[in-house]
Amino acid sequence: MGQNYIIHTEEEIRRIRVAASMTAQARDRIAENVHPGMTTFDLDEIAGEIIRSMGGVPTFLNYCGYPGNICISVNDEVVHGIRSRTRFILEGDIVSVDVGVTFDGAVGDCAKTVYAGKGPVPEDIQRLLSETERALEEGIKAAHRGGHVRDISAAVEKVANAAKLGIVREYVGHGCGIRLHEPPDVPNFTLLRKGPELQSGMVLCVEPMLNLGTHKVYVEPDGWTVRTKDGAPSAHFEHMILITENGTEVLTRV
Repeated sequence: MGQNYIIHTEEEIRRIRVAASMTAQARDRIAENVHPGMTTFDLDEIAGEIIRSMGGVPTFLNYCGYPGNICISVNDEVVHGIRSRTRFILEGDIVSVDVGVTFDGAVGDCAKTVYAGKGPVPEDIQRLLSETERALEEGIKAAHRGGHVRDISAAVEKVANAAKLGIVREYVGHGCGIRLHEPPDVPNFTLLRKGPELQSGMVLCVEPMLNLGTHKVYVEPDGWTVRTKDGAPSAHFEHMILITENGTEVLTRV
């Protein structure tokens, strides 16, 4: 372990791979259950059942007091949305599912945003979803041994700026693996410092959080739910990656 990053052992990486794979499968199964007419409480209960049926434990539940199995953020909710028995998912909503699974002492963490509805996706929403996911993929492409964290940040930022999307600054990607949040931070915008050099054995969560309007956000009185300040929709995509001697491995790709 360095001062501002962690190099995982081979045994830790073996367990992290398993937890990450489980998380990716859970994320996709949960996302497939999103449909208009259900409450976010319903979706969270389904998520808990899926995770536990795989032998995992919902990482987020009771993490720093968080009261749900996963984070469910709808429309202008950026991250950390809390399940509710009265919050119904409506036709045309976009729903972000952020999923964490703990298994055998390791943690997986990933997210995706989906459109709830059968009709054509509005052009601006399609741009938000596709460009946020593309920003994630470009960030992953920029991650390689010998590079730096800022390379990832710059790649994400380039896509977001070209698509004229607001980049959330208060919440960033992070190391992950044995604990949910490990160093280093992985911003979605460039800083003056390069950040740590990417080395074999590092596991990072790359997670663009991009808004259709302003980058500015605020936290609801519940202390968790983060919303865009102008009420514009927000999208969130996240993968876990492993830096290796032979390239970058995406641990949460199904």
